[in-house]
Amino acid sequence: MSIRQIEKVESQLRSLTVSGSENVDPQAPMHSTIKHINPKRTIKPISSSASKPLALQPSISQAQNLSKHTYLKLAVHNQAAASGAPGSPSKKALRDESERGREDAPKNSLQVAPRRSDPSNNIPPQMPSNSKSLHLGMFEIGRALGKGKFGRVYLAKERKTGFLCALKVLHKSELQQGRVETQLRREVEIQSNLRHPNILRLFGHFHDNDRVFLIIEYAGQGELYKKLRKAGSFSEPRAASYVAQMASALAYLHKKHVIHRDIKPENILVGSHGEIKLSDFGWSVHAPTNRRTTICGTLDYLPPEMLRQDAHGDKVDLWALGVLTYEFLVGCAPFEDTPLTTQKRIVHLDFKVPDFVSPEAKDLITRLLRLDPEKRLSLEQVAEHPWIVKHCQKSKTNRERTRNNHQRERESSQ
Repeated sequence: MSIRQIEKVESQLRSLTVSGSENVDPQAPMHSTIKHINPKRTIKPISSSASKPLALQPSISQAQNLSKHTYLKLAVHNQAAASGAPGSPSKKALRDESERGREDAPKNSLQVAPRRSDPSNNIPPQMPSNSKSLHLGMFEIGRALGKGKFGRVYLAKERKTGFLCALKVLHKSELQQGRVETQLRREVEIQSNLRHPNILRLFGHFHDNDRVFLIIEYAGQGELYKKLRKAGSFSEPRAASYVAQMASALAYLHKKHVIHRDIKPENILVGSHGEIKLSDFGWSVHAPTNRRTTICGTLDYLPPEMLRQDAHGDKVDLWALGVLTYEFLVGCAPFEDTPLTTQKRIVHLDFKVPDFVSPEAKDLITRLLRLDPEKRLSLEQVAEHPWIVKHCQKSKTNRERTRNNHQRERESSQ
C-alpha cells in the first residue's frame, strides 16, 4: 500500500466516532452504534500538557491535591461556583437532590442522596491505562446498561483485545449544573486505586468537549437493588453471603483510610459469578484522621452521629451495614418513614426486627445498629459472627461438594 493510500485510510478512520448516548439502541448490535458524523464534532485529543492521570497514581492523595489534576477540571469556573454556593441549609434540613454534588459542606448541612442511583476482571495488559492514550474510537459501544441523573452506562468492548467493560458517559453541562465536579474528581481519585474482588474496578477515564468517560468493570448480573425489589427479600443464606462480602470490602477500604458513606442496595452490583461489587464512590472520602463533619449519604442509611451533627469516622459504614442487613432480610429499611420521622426514629433507635428473622441475624443487626459508634461490632467481629459462619460455611461446603462431584464425573468419563 502506498503512502498516499495509507493517508487516505487514516483520514477516513478519523471521521468515525461513536454516536451520542441519546442515539444508542439498547437492542442494537455493537457495530450498529457507529456512524459517520461531521468532522467538526469528532473527539479532540487530550492536551499533552495535562498532568499525570489519576489512574496511574500509586496511592490515594489528599483531597487538597485533587485540584492539581487539570484532567478532571470540568469547567474553569468550578472554584468560583463552589465559593458562591450558599453556606447553610434550610430549616427543613433535607437538601434538594441537586445539592448533592456540593463540596464538603458546613457542619450543619444535610446532603442526602436519592435512593436510586445509576449503576456504575482485571484489566488486560494490552489495554493502555494512561488516560492520554485513551479515546472513544478504541471501543465498540453496545446496549445501555443503566441510566443515571448525569448520564448513561453502556456495555463496551475494547477493539484491540475484545475486553468487555462498561463505559459511563457523563455530560459536563449536567455535572456543572448539579455542582458535582468535586465528587467526580474524588470518585476517580479514590476508586482508581482500589483493588478488591468485591469493589467495582475503575480502569481509566478520558473526556472530550462535552462528556467525561469512565471505563469501569462490567458487572454481568446488574444491580442488586433490582434483584432485591423483584425478590421482596433475600433468604438468610443469601443475605449472609452478601453481608460477609460487604464486610470484606469495607475492611479493605478502612485499612486504606477510605470511608464509603453511601452504602445501600442501589450502590451494589452483582458480578458474573454472583459476587457483589461495591460501587459509586461519589460520597467516599480518604480520611486518615478518621474525623469528618459533612452530613451526606442517603437518609434511610444515615447514622445518628451525622444527624446529631457530631464528627464521624469509618464506623458510619458499620451502621449502614446493619441497615443493609435488615433491608436484605425484611425488604425495607428499619427506619423508613417520612423524612422528618425517619430522622427522629434514627436518633432514638426506634425500630423492631420482625419475628420471622432468626435470632442470630437479629443479634447481628442489633449489635451493628448502636447509637454509640464505639459499641458497634467491628468488621472482624462481623466476619466471625455465628450467623455469618453458619450460612457461609454451609454454602462453602456445598460448593466444594458440587466441585468434587463434577471432578469425579469427569474422571469417570475419561
